[in-house]
Amino acid sequence: MCRHLAYLGEPVSPRTLLVDPPFGLHRQSWAPRLQQYGTVNADGFGLGWYADGDEVPARYRRAGPIWADASFADLARVLRTRALLAAVRSATEGCAAGEEAAAPFAAGRWLFSHNGALAGWPERSGALAALLPPAELLGLVARTDSALLWALALHRLRAGAALGDALAGTVTDAAAHTTGRMNLLLTDGREIAATAWGDTLHHRTVPGLGVLVASEPSDDHPDWTAVPDRSLLLAGPDGVTVKPL
Repeated sequence: MCRHLAYLGEPVSPRTLLVDPPFGLHRQSWAPRLQQYGTVNADGFGLGWYADGDEVPARYRRAGPIWADASFADLARVLRTRALLAAVRSATEGCAAGEEAAAPFAAGRWLFSHNGALAGWPERSGALAALLPPAELLGLVARTDSALLWALALHRLRAGAALGDALAGTVTDAAAHTTGRMNLLLTDGREIAATAWGDTLHHRTVPGLGVLVASEPSDDHPDWTAVPDRSLLLAGPDGVTVKPL
């Protein structure tokens, strides 16, 4: 299992969103409050962010726990960004280790993360994997269930699907071929799409700052709203909408 967070809004340091809050993603790596599967997210982490004037995000990923990386603390302190996606990883049994397996995954202007697990990976995922063209299947960025879901979503994005449609279609395909928990998070730096499917998801709009979408609240502010299970969330300049999947 994993924990993840995405943000859109005014320029802010990643430290403000990930480290400073009392129950932020940094703390969730070793003491999550709402995580239903697993207890520690120490199998890697990653931060992806967008610089003004450049639609292609930068990434910083490592194979170890976020709390052990002094360079991340410096990076998170000095950066400023209007959009980011960050994740801490608890690896699914049978999945590859290493930096390449840590979210966020990226292609072009997109960043993606998966909080969950496909049941029986990889033995029960053959029919789902067969939905991909062979070249795309061979090009998986890592031997993980998350990378497979990312490849399926990316295939739809490259075919012209909107963010929400790409995630909804991916979850629908996965649910038709296997079982699992599929909380997916996707951004292009202008919008956020997310699914709640088997684990927790919340969102909060901070007046004058922006919108947060996260596995669990980073503080106890009453403006955090839980997303119902089996829902699709879309967030952007016009606000947040949630609809059933």
